[in-house]
Amino acid sequence: MKLKNSTNIIAEQHPFHIVDPSPWPFFISMFLLNNILWVVNYLHDIVFNCPFFHIMKWVSIIMFFACIAFWFNDIVIEATFEGKHTFAVRRGLQIGMVLFIISEIMLFFSFFWAYFHFSINPSIFIGEIWPYAGIKPFHTWNIPFLNTLILLASGVSVTWAHKAIIGPEDKNIDIMEPINYREHSLNALIVTIFLGIVFTLLQRYEYIHAPFTIADGVYGSTFFMLTGLHGSHVLVGTGFLFVCLLRHINYHFTREHHLGLEAAIWYWHFVDVVWLFLFVSVYYWGTGDWFNFVEPESLVSFKLPTIPPTV
Repeated sequence: MKLKNSTNIIAEQHPFHIVDPSPWPFFISMFLLNNILWVVNYLHDIVFNCPFFHIMKWVSIIMFFACIAFWFNDIVIEATFEGKHTFAVRRGLQIGMVLFIISEIMLFFSFFWAYFHFSINPSIFIGEIWPYAGIKPFHTWNIPFLNTLILLASGVSVTWAHKAIIGPEDKNIDIMEPINYREHSLNALIVTIFLGIVFTLLQRYEYIHAPFTIADGVYGSTFFMLTGLHGSHVLVGTGFLFVCLLRHINYHFTREHHLGLEAAIWYWHFVDVVWLFLFVSVYYWGTGDWFNFVEPESLVSFKLPTIPPTV
């Protein structure tokens, strides 16, 4: 309900933001449907040789991301310049982000369930061993361990960025010892984004030199599904932090109002924790490469020693 005060300015009787009509959800849904149809056709080896279809495919992809950018831009304007994001609105957005992360946890939980289902009790169809014959897993202490250190370091740097933007709890400290907390937070965000890009490049190198593919049975499908899904989340989180960096450069964040950066930090910590579970369960426990810092020649199966024939 809205009322007009004595100066004819419309005043709301509640702290919530009633969103204005927006065309972006409709356009995004249409372009997303079109992109999904292209992906389904690609998976079924349906190829359209007409140049018009190829042009429309790329137009649909570009317009999809453009509409997302326009929509996010509207939200930034509402939050930063129009003051629509009150405490009640920010509280609702925080709860929504928490529920979104919980839904992502459930998504990963389903694929972890599949991995442990097949690895703890391998069926007779794969030889009752894990990894089964023909699969040579990645060495635990090479790129996987390096990526773990990179993500842990990125978790420290993104926490550094959050602490820097909040500043000291005692405001008098800043007077006695002047510190450029804004510069600290910007540098920490740049370091985090750089580490996210390095992680993605190392995982791409790992995929290129993988000794198995997603089509190599249940091990290949669960491995690439888990690591690929996590890699896509790293890409999204890196982009999320990059947008926060641009906003921070343009003075969109303050000590009291930095919900966008806070949501990005929560998401990045979620990505870190999921990788730790991946490293322990898939790269370490699932390969049998326990405390083995030397490249194993074969991790296929355990072979009994042969007994020489008697003369």
